[in-house]
Amino acid sequence: MKILAIDTATEACSVALNNGTEQFQEFEICPQQHSQRLLPMVDSVLKQAKMSLSDLDLLAFGRGPGSFTGVRIATGMIQGLALGTGLKVAGVSTLAAMAVEAASISQNTLIACATDARMGEVYFAVYQVKEGSCQQVIEEQVCPPDVAARLLTDYVNQHAYTFVPAGTGWQAYEELGALLPSDNEITVLYPNAAFMMDLASSLYASGEVKVAAEVAPVYLRDKVTWKKLPGRE
Repeated sequence: MKILAIDTATEACSVALNNGTEQFQEFEICPQQHSQRLLPMVDSVLKQAKMSLSDLDLLAFGRGPGSFTGVRIATGMIQGLALGTGLKVAGVSTLAAMAVEAASISQNTLIACATDARMGEVYFAVYQVKEGSCQQVIEEQVCPPDVAARLLTDYVNQHAYTFVPAGTGWQAYEELGALLPSDNEITVLYPNAAFMMDLASSLYASGEVKVAAEVAPVYLRDKVTWKKLPGRE
């Protein structure tokens, strides 16, 4: 399939295009610049592939979890592209995309993804590589790092697995960092659109794609608690 994928859910901004035989990609760490960088990156991969949007079969985007602003930027952009082309859209989990990339680097079969969600929490999920695909074994959630650490420890002990970490949560919180061996380097910190292609194809094959009007982000955190200023009600 010819697929264009975008992601702006974290500090990273990425765009990738698979033309069926080759893949073209752009990836930058550019906090707070996603809205300025995203469209030029889309134009760049289209030019590299010598394609137009009308040549595509499917659009994909990192539907979250991630920062509210970042996920909204990708959602708005993909809706605009879908409206203009009539293409269907696959919303890909950013955590699953990180697991796919980590699995491509490591021979380990268990990938634990923990991304800093701020406010003392992480976006967390665990995947096992089976038959060439990443299958979720601990559900995607937002939780305190000690809860994530306990869930992972219980699973690892129960199944006698070792794991590969991915995401920014391991460095941000001691509870998770303490689980890492001293030589366990984190090679995947952010989601990358280049690793959303197979996930998007699978969603297409199972009919889990949407038209532009139905596209929605996944925040996981439904409510945000704001600390009240002294004297304010």
